[in-house]
Amino acid sequence: MILVTGGLGMIGAHTARALVDLGQEVVVTAHRRTGVPSFLAGRVTVEALDVTDREAILALGERHEISDVVHLAGTVPGEDPVAFFRTDTTGLLNALDAARTWGVRRFAVAGSLGVYVGRSEVPWTEELALPTAALPHPIVAFKKAVEPLTTHGLAGSGVQPVVLRIGSTWGPLMDPESPFNPIPPYISAVLRGEQPPPLHGDDGGDSCYAPDAGRAIALLMTAPTLHHDTYNVSSGRPFTNRRLAEALEAITPGPRPALLPGRRGGPGEDPYLDITRLTRDTGFAPAFDVAAAVAHYVAWRADNHR
Repeated sequence: MILVTGGLGMIGAHTARALVDLGQEVVVTAHRRTGVPSFLAGRVTVEALDVTDREAILALGERHEISDVVHLAGTVPGEDPVAFFRTDTTGLLNALDAARTWGVRRFAVAGSLGVYVGRSEVPWTEELALPTAALPHPIVAFKKAVEPLTTHGLAGSGVQPVVLRIGSTWGPLMDPESPFNPIPPYISAVLRGEQPPPLHGDDGGDSCYAPDAGRAIALLMTAPTLHHDTYNVSSGRPFTNRRLAEALEAITPGPRPALLPGRRGGPGEDPYLDITRLTRDTGFAPAFDVAAAVAHYVAWRADNHR
């Protein structure tokens, strides 16, 4: 059985579904979010617990025979960044402790494409040395720290660490007005019949639809052999706002989304993640291009708030 912490969040739920689709038994933890998405109802075991409670997470091993762990549980920083770091570090250390105690095969942890901030190469590959650079958000700072904490925390344990450098992911279950990704708010405005704020047509860069991200993680957890400890998780192809607008125009009535010319920052190319390593070791290929993702999301939103 595979444990997915934070398994009712956007990426966690899609990971759990993909694992079940691959024939795996899955247990997910839930804390703040307790509603089970329709596509998971009756398909996974849900354990209500806070991963910062060490005894509670260790007790999972008494109720379930856990073979692998995908640690995706996390919080959003409030006014006190130290409280955020304390909470999410405690959750990570407890999950690592549990993985070592249970002797699982693999422990995957959510990192971020933000660790590459400061590199000018496009696309971003795992072979790039991570730069010393000012980071844009406390979440990115934590995700960068997650990598050595995980690899050193599992050293000598026999548990294989799998660092997931997850790209800019969006889709079903994401806050439709999310401040972290412009796509759901843009689509929400169009669905309300409003003119969304104008975007530069050539802006974009990395983007991955949540079902694809979940399937990529599931393949990493079930592959017979992994040749690396770090993997980019995304679509592997650049995205532009122009493609988003064109996809919406093709399937929705109402105002034609306005686009500003070029890129906000001038000529150049926005960064995106290379997934050659992921594809080579798992056979992953994204199922959704921009048009297919937008059509799927609009259909989802017809029956779901988020």
